[in-house]
Amino acid sequence: MNDKLANPAPLGLMGFGITTVLLNLHNAGLIGGSGIGVILSMGIFYGGLAQIFAGMWEIKKGNTFGATAFSSFGLFWISLVAIKVFPVLGWFDAPSANAMAAYLAMWGLFTALMTLSTFKTNRALQVVFVTLTLLFFLLAIGETITTVDIVIGNIVTTVAGYEGIFCGFSAIYLATAEVVNETYEKKLFPL
Repeated sequence: MNDKLANPAPLGLMGFGITTVLLNLHNAGLIGGSGIGVILSMGIFYGGLAQIFAGMWEIKKGNTFGATAFSSFGLFWISLVAIKVFPVLGWFDAPSANAMAAYLAMWGLFTALMTLSTFKTNRALQVVFVTLTLLFFLLAIGETITTVDIVIGNIVTTVAGYEGIFCGFSAIYLATAEVVNETYEKKLFPL
């Protein structure tokens, strides 16, 4: 009996990609506050739990990079939802702009360090991680500048939103490529 494990990466990449696009449509000002429920729900379930599942399945496959990346970013999404929802529930105060900047900068540092491992993989994964690193740092800079000049801070966040849309779609492309190439057993989508 063949006990081949399926590739969990497309699930994790789609969860990450679609949720990232939605959040950054908001950051870019293309969807307003009424879309926040969609973003938060996706952050818990598809960006969060689906990536954690993918990370656990990567452990089963012996892929330390995939396990670390998917599990960590799944937990990023859940923590981001908690940061946004817990103050509304009255569980603690909303974080300051500086606290959010530190949170985003630490995720930028983590992503930059994970990017080092992508240089031994395909270009598509490199694009996802390089653009994600840039996204986290742009968002951190936007938060920091907002404490001094809200207009410029919002401009930086808007620019980050457009960059994040590209990042999310690059993950969607990679997930699609992995599924299609595996299904057809040839490289129809270059990586």
